[in-house]
Amino acid sequence: MRFVADFHLHSKYSRATSKDMNLENMALFAEKKGILLLGTSDFTHPLWLKEIKENLEPVAEGIFSLKNKKSKTLFLLTTEISCIFSKKGRLRKIHLLVFAPSLSFVEKFNARLSWVGNLKADGRPILGMDAKELLKLVLSLSPDAFVVPAHAWTPWFSLFGSRSGFDSIEECFEGLSSEIFSLETGLSSDPPMNWRLSVLDRITLISNSDSHSLSRIAREANVFDLEKIDFFEIKKAIKEKDNKKFLFTIEFFPEEGKYHFDGHRLCNQRLSPSETKKYQGLCPVCKKPLTVGVLHRVEQLADRPEGFIPSRAIPFRSLLPLSEIIAQAFGVLENSKKVKDEYEKLIKDFGNELNLLLFLPLEEIRGKIDPKIFQGIQKIREGKVEKEPGYDGVYGKIKIVFDKEEGLQKSLF
Repeated sequence: MRFVADFHLHSKYSRATSKDMNLENMALFAEKKGILLLGTSDFTHPLWLKEIKENLEPVAEGIFSLKNKKSKTLFLLTTEISCIFSKKGRLRKIHLLVFAPSLSFVEKFNARLSWVGNLKADGRPILGMDAKELLKLVLSLSPDAFVVPAHAWTPWFSLFGSRSGFDSIEECFEGLSSEIFSLETGLSSDPPMNWRLSVLDRITLISNSDSHSLSRIAREANVFDLEKIDFFEIKKAIKEKDNKKFLFTIEFFPEEGKYHFDGHRLCNQRLSPSETKKYQGLCPVCKKPLTVGVLHRVEQLADRPEGFIPSRAIPFRSLLPLSEIIAQAFGVLENSKKVKDEYEKLIKDFGNELNLLLFLPLEEIRGKIDPKIFQGIQKIREGKVEKEPGYDGVYGKIKIVFDKEEGLQKSLF
């Protein structure tokens, strides 16, 4: 059975997250997007865990559904932890995803973490705990649970981050490094960038939305083909890097991510890695240190040229959300009524967003939707876009290169 999973998002109890992010809304939007399996997110927060227990029921090992059966969406227990600690004379800030096999694990895990920090303060708790020690705790409570470094290249809060990370998995997790078998690429990197590091050949790359609002669910995701959906089958497919079971990841164009290029937001300076070297890492306007982005950081650690593909690489597809395609096709803002109305119409006609963007043959869509939206979908599938890279917390822009003839043809009709 082929299905799409988004393991990393946030509940209404996380900072800077929409109050609409409750389980029922998340499930309904997942259906619109084409997601079957969602991470619960934030299971360390006492109030959110209470809602999980009240609203979800088990349907398979480690898998849950809404009790009211209003949605087909399934849930797997996940959370993100922010570890801030000092190691080898430097302050480290690492975000980690924890995948839990059961509610009993979650209860034991939360009880232990409550000794370390205030779990009520944020859905993504901030703990003064070494990342290695968190991994050790997870494994001591259950060998079935596992940890995945989140958005592994983001400058400020990640395993390889230029501002607070490490140069290798081993430097961070030491003797437990073999227990790390997967990394989350994050919005500002994609698989080809990670393939440039031979040390990551044993690692399975996953992609998730890290969504703080309903509309951003599924902006990155994972596509599986499993005979049954349960925690252990999913873990096995990821750990064994089985491309017959783990089919591909759905990716942002990495240039759209907020930290792809280097730069300094306050001075509106966006620089490529070569330009940063030219200015010796300093902003050419204010002379303060630039935020070194993901592309630069990958180049610092890479031991392979661009374009290298490892023999056991999981494939990927780069997409633009349907609402962005509609907005560009109509030349209006993404949050406009025109875009929202057209989006709902297309979802009604084609089942879900990913079905339209990714899975349906183009010939089944042609002639059934606005010609310019069709062209936008086709161009995205072909990767024919113009890219303006994001930097220092500013999202990049992906512009579809529409054919002028298409617009002329439409106007003539």
